[in-house]
Amino acid sequence: MKELQIIVGEGTEYPLKGILTLPDNTEHPVPGAVFVHGSGSSDMNEHIGGLYPFRDLAHALAEKGIASIRYDKRSFAHGRKMLKNIHPVTVYEETIEDAVFAADLLRADPRIDKDNVFIIGHSMGAMLAPRIDDEGGSFKGIIMMAGSPYKLEEILERQLGELTANSKGLKARIITKQAAKIKESFSSLYEMDIEETKKKKMAGGTTLYYFREMGEHPVMSYLEKTDKPVLIMQGDKDFQCRADVDYKAFEDALKDRDNVTFHLYPGLNHVFVVSLGYDDAKAMKEYGPKRQIPSDVSDDIAAWIHKNA
Repeated sequence: MKELQIIVGEGTEYPLKGILTLPDNTEHPVPGAVFVHGSGSSDMNEHIGGLYPFRDLAHALAEKGIASIRYDKRSFAHGRKMLKNIHPVTVYEETIEDAVFAADLLRADPRIDKDNVFIIGHSMGAMLAPRIDDEGGSFKGIIMMAGSPYKLEEILERQLGELTANSKGLKARIITKQAAKIKESFSSLYEMDIEETKKKKMAGGTTLYYFREMGEHPVMSYLEKTDKPVLIMQGDKDFQCRADVDYKAFEDALKDRDNVTFHLYPGLNHVFVVSLGYDDAKAMKEYGPKRQIPSDVSDDIAAWIHKNA
């Protein structure tokens, strides 16, 4: 394996530091993959606590003959600049455009088989992966890790409800008030005047339009029309996107589609490492200790890519 520093979106207003990971043997062009982050600002490794999921997967895939690009998310590298210059920010500026740049960068490299570039989206990146493919990514196949077919605001409301249930005392009362305010904000999201949604801001500066724009591009609308191979993966101890809710909804909707493959992993959490048994109220205890993604996860991804390349 070898790793090279790259710039995704070089020459644009928002260049992003990244790493191209290559197998040792690139005598012949190899398949490639683009990693796409979940929600929030994140570095190229999708680092949280003691976990580095994108780095783990990139190294494991390289050992299986698959190249990859991972890069800092735009909101991580240029968050303040984005909020200052883009009104309002949507998932296109935050995520989609850079993923397309990364795919183009891979295809331009002679060591990469340009006809076999895949997307690996995690969490919200999984929810956006089919749209990224449709809006310029033009991938050979789509890998969705811990995603959801539900709208972002629906997921947020559900997570806040579960967090309230798993909290106590003052913390529970604070979260309950926050949840009520957020639910009220979302109550007429799709009936509200669009310009009004662009003005109304949530915590952190995100506008209601961010949610509305994403909600108007539901993931299922892309999955139902694509005939490209799709791999949907989920850990059964995930408390952010749940196996019994989100994964099951994907299964129910797509179980008869020949192009869709499902993998459920016992004992793994949202980041696809072995769960320590904590819930959303103690998320940093769950994600804090150092662990790596088990080999069966990366083996399944690599086998699926080689099968569909």
